[in-house]
Amino acid sequence: MQMNFLSVENSQFIADYSWNCGGKLFTFDTPKVMAIVNCTPDSFLSQSRVLNEKEIATLIDKYIAEGADILDIGGFSTRPGSSDVDIQTEWSRISVALRYIKAKYPDTIVSIDTFRSEIVHRACNEGANVINDISAGMLDENMFREVAYQKVPLTLMHMKGTATGMMKDTHYDNLVAEVVQHLSFRIGKAREAGIIDLAVDPGFGFSKTVEQNYQLLRNLEHFHLLEVPVLAGVSRKSMITKVLGTEADLALNGTTVLNTIALMKGAHILRVHDVKEAKEAIKLVASTTLRLC
Repeated sequence: MQMNFLSVENSQFIADYSWNCGGKLFTFDTPKVMAIVNCTPDSFLSQSRVLNEKEIATLIDKYIAEGADILDIGGFSTRPGSSDVDIQTEWSRISVALRYIKAKYPDTIVSIDTFRSEIVHRACNEGANVINDISAGMLDENMFREVAYQKVPLTLMHMKGTATGMMKDTHYDNLVAEVVQHLSFRIGKAREAGIIDLAVDPGFGFSKTVEQNYQLLRNLEHFHLLEVPVLAGVSRKSMITKVLGTEADLALNGTTVLNTIALMKGAHILRVHDVKEAKEAIKLVASTTLRLC
């Protein structure tokens, strides 16, 4: 299917989306910050790794104090070249953070970063509100069924292959069209399964070269054609460090620049390691009518 991108002109931020999170309306009247809680030993960003209950609690407390709208807990590292982990290991990592949040901050929206339906089942039974699937339901045939059963929102991300082999195929004939079309197809499958609330993530850094990542960012407004909230996850990624010749631990300024561009292209969610700076970017962008798209 050939998509006509000429229809996307003068795109503005679409503010009337909302999710049903456990009977509570979560609106996108302003862009939201999704804070990354990496409960893994091998996250690409060393300062974001939390391995014990004290470190997890300290990070979560900091995110909440800085105004995070969503906490996204992951127990399976999806950095390029990461190692596989079994379901029990993934769950043991996630569950500590999930239980802490629900005990201390019961009204906070908790997202679970997983592509496994069994993790979804366990997490939702412990109070998780959102599922963030890097495979858009491609790696577990039961994912859509479980999410529909749990009646939680689902974020669909684009990538090719598996979490550990995603960079083996970065060929596209028409990058933007193919990513949009793929996500459109996965939205259709999710709807067929009974999932109501969705978001999409172009998958910066997943099955894309540095140049392809910037091509997606330049064309982020085209993802509004999918008529669901758009998530941008560029925080401290190699698309920043390789261009600037720096390391992830020193890529906050670059992250803020790209987050600002994403906001000006109409992103509804920023997935970040640095909540305070993302909230400030949202506030400043909201203070101007300037748009890049």
